[in-house]
Amino acid sequence: MDKVPMTLGGYRRLSEELKTLKMVERPAVIAAIAQAREHGDLAENAEYHAAKDQQGFIEARILDIEDKVSRADVIDVAALNGDTVKFGATVLLADMDTDEESTYQIVGVDESDVGAGLLSISSPLARALIGRAEGDAIEVQTPRGEKSYEIVTVKYI
Repeated sequence: MDKVPMTLGGYRRLSEELKTLKMVERPAVIAAIAQAREHGDLAENAEYHAAKDQQGFIEARILDIEDKVSRADVIDVAALNGDTVKFGATVLLADMDTDEESTYQIVGVDESDVGAGLLSISSPLARALIGRAEGDAIEVQTPRGEKSYEIVTVKYI
């Protein structure tokens, strides 16, 4: 089984989601199923079928999170340093065409949220950044064509 790299913050968020699913969502859907059963004929009971579908989703998500948490390779970004890009680095990039700057932190797949500046380690941009240093220029193939960036700063925060 492969380890799943994630930041400490990502691990905590997944653990919290798991706790909520087990302690809040699962009991609520079980109660909804019990209540729907009281309405009689299950064959034509839309509430029952919706609750069962929701239960299936919750149970699948619990299994998925438990798997990821058990295989987590939690990396404390605050303990890292250096001027080359590694997992957990916060990188300030300058678009070489527009001079627009963007900041991204390279995180695990389950933590990624590009809008929040969290870039998945498996994304093309993150793969192009890994091992590079401040001042390096990179080129990345995007859906809109090839983009060129310069690494302005690399921090571990």
